[in-house]
Amino acid sequence: MNEALVQFRSETRAWLAENCPVGARGPGEVHSGSTKVVFQPDTQRWLQVMAERGWTVPQWPKAYGGADLSLAETQILYEEMQAIDARPPLMNMGTRMLGPTLLEHGTEDQKQRHLTLIAKGGAAWCQGYSEPGAGSDLAALNTKAVLHGDHFQIDGQKIWTSGAQYADWMFCLVRTDPSVPKHQGISFVLLPMDQPGVTIKPIQLISGSSPFCETFLDGALAEKRDLVGTLNEGWGIGKRLLQHERSGQGGLGPSAGRSRPVGVTVDLDLTDLLRRYGSDPVQTASQRDEVIQWQMRSRAFSLTQRRMGEEARGGAAPGAATSMFKLYGASLAQDKQALTADLMGSQGMGWEAAGFSSEELGATRSWLASRAVTIYGGTNEVQANIIAKRVLGLPD
Repeated sequence: MNEALVQFRSETRAWLAENCPVGARGPGEVHSGSTKVVFQPDTQRWLQVMAERGWTVPQWPKAYGGADLSLAETQILYEEMQAIDARPPLMNMGTRMLGPTLLEHGTEDQKQRHLTLIAKGGAAWCQGYSEPGAGSDLAALNTKAVLHGDHFQIDGQKIWTSGAQYADWMFCLVRTDPSVPKHQGISFVLLPMDQPGVTIKPIQLISGSSPFCETFLDGALAEKRDLVGTLNEGWGIGKRLLQHERSGQGGLGPSAGRSRPVGVTVDLDLTDLLRRYGSDPVQTASQRDEVIQWQMRSRAFSLTQRRMGEEARGGAAPGAATSMFKLYGASLAQDKQALTADLMGSQGMGWEAAGFSSEELGATRSWLASRAVTIYGGTNEVQANIIAKRVLGLPD
């Protein structure tokens, strides 16, 4: 490591030690940027000091609220945050998905209005992609948008909209020309959620939580200036955003290893669980082998992520290879929740009865929620098809 990076690490370590609140370390809430949620004082303070430094989105340009850090500097920042068990100051779809997409395809006006707000945690975003008749076949979407003067009027329904009830804005795929083949005639627009034409209905899951929603758009309005890219050519932009999403789900980027799958509220150390719940010597020996196998896979995955990051040092953006990380990362996360349930035994099967700790009750719900990890964001089957076609070059 060169002298400049050594100096950066030293300065970063000292700054984090002085400025990261105790309440922002260890397990706990992470700021989403939502204006509809009241966060704890230390969570709010941590966001504020990191945003002032540009470290909520460290690789973004300073002009849009970032810090212009290099990939190597960002990795050092992340490592030093891990060393003190600091939670990410901000985590949402704006930082991980929309922001990188606007940096590539947005107008200067869009960047100035939206990126700076995202960087300081001033707005939360949700994703208007899936519809009742358009899931894995996303291009079959029917939500339509018609341009009237300076606004698009949008009518249709989106489903599985993560966090819609807390979102301030939605980035949305809409059909603007129904007369052409389905992958054409799609546009990418940004629309505010707080307006009369938007109705949100949370969907309660088997885990008891409601991280997803139905979103009904009945004459909702999006400004013409919030059309991203060219009219009727939003499919490519929508796919590009999915690559950024999958790189985040696979664990690439400054929040790698710190985020959890949707609905998974408990992420426990397997070695600690083995020590606390392992009572049967024979069963414990078998479980120890499973924990070691998972840890080996997790470590290999982490090293592969780092290697890909090093290969992208020259500034290459994530491509189809991110599907490999999404596929493997989803399976890894799912396997960890299954192992957690196995290690806890009957104590990991509680729902609301006495005799279970809040951690154990959370583990039950997290295991149930983890079943969806290999579905949302593109199913494992979809990821395998992308890998086959675009990474391995196999024929249809």
